Amino acid sequence: MRLFAALVPALVLMAGPVLGQGKVNVYNWSDYIAEDQLKIFEKDTGIKVNYTTYDSNEILDAKLKTGRSGYDVVVPTASPFFVRQLAAGLFLPIDKSKLKNWGNLDPEIMAALARYDPGNAHAIPWMWGTTGIGYNVGEIKKRMPDAPVDSLKMIFDPAIVSKFKDCGVMMLDSATDVLPAALNYLGLDPDSKKPEDLAKAADIVKAVRPFVRKFHSSEYINALAGGSVCLVLGFSGDIFQAQDRAAKAKDKQEIAYAIPKEGSLLWIDVAAIPKDAPDPNEALRFLDFMLEPKVAAASSELTGYANANTAATALLPKDISGNPLIYPPASVRARFYTITAGTADQVRERTRLWTTIKTGR
Repeated sequence: MRLFAALVPALVLMAGPVLGQGKVNVYNWSDYIAEDQLKIFEKDTGIKVNYTTYDSNEILDAKLKTGRSGYDVVVPTASPFFVRQLAAGLFLPIDKSKLKNWGNLDPEIMAALARYDPGNAHAIPWMWGTTGIGYNVGEIKKRMPDAPVDSLKMIFDPAIVSKFKDCGVMMLDSATDVLPAALNYLGLDPDSKKPEDLAKAADIVKAVRPFVRKFHSSEYINALAGGSVCLVLGFSGDIFQAQDRAAKAKDKQEIAYAIPKEGSLLWIDVAAIPKDAPDPNEALRFLDFMLEPKVAAASSELTGYANANTAATALLPKDISGNPLIYPPASVRARFYTITAGTADQVRERTRLWTTIKTGR
């Protein structure tokens, strides 16, 4: 669920994949794997990586459903996107016998993923994280010294959110992240597909809509780092990226992240091979490369996300492996929730509600 758009100059960034021998066509979130490791993969294997990026699951979903995407490896979010794509028969099963690094995977994350992919037959977990609250410490304190920064009230209570309209509020442009959070705020099942529950969640978001500057799933990173917004509902690693950039900027801003005390969505991004992949053997080589501890560790250091590779933990700097906001303790993880795909009618209703929220109609 990595959503920061950036150029990757050392790689071939293209509008679409290149077909041919000795190539692997990877379609991934921007800035989601350590590019120096990609160079090593190319040198060691002689396989050219054609790397194309996207910044929303919906873009990937459309390409996969159209068919003949030309990609060998893609990285959807497990639920609800990978779940629906798997049900539609869009992925090849993974030949685990060709993945010497399979044993590096975290059993707990694998068990969570097996809820969606029985037997972990079609995907490997890559990064995982939470959806929570990113904020500019100084600007929030200036307007509300006792702001409940660890609560969903910061996002969904109009009396609180309105205090930060002037310094800028942004929210993910994602019904599958925002509406479950609103349901959770209401004390309802975050995974509820009941029309009456979704309508209540939509009303909660509509109530704060006048104070939200923009719904976007990547712009908030630089906006938060640069001080043009002060409060966001976003993805954990993205907010850590904003924190890092803000600390290095000339006009330093103190950025913080909070996992809501009411609970947070646990998301897992997975790597999988499309059923019409032109080079499935090269895809397996690339998946095994992703499973190398040094690759996972370098990528977590880049993104600020937890990885699903147990063997990589010892290679991580302590400010990542020991950060309870990246690798939360069991007491916090007990409040995490996941969401299921839902039927086509349920997806349409959720999309309809989201459109009414964004348009104000």
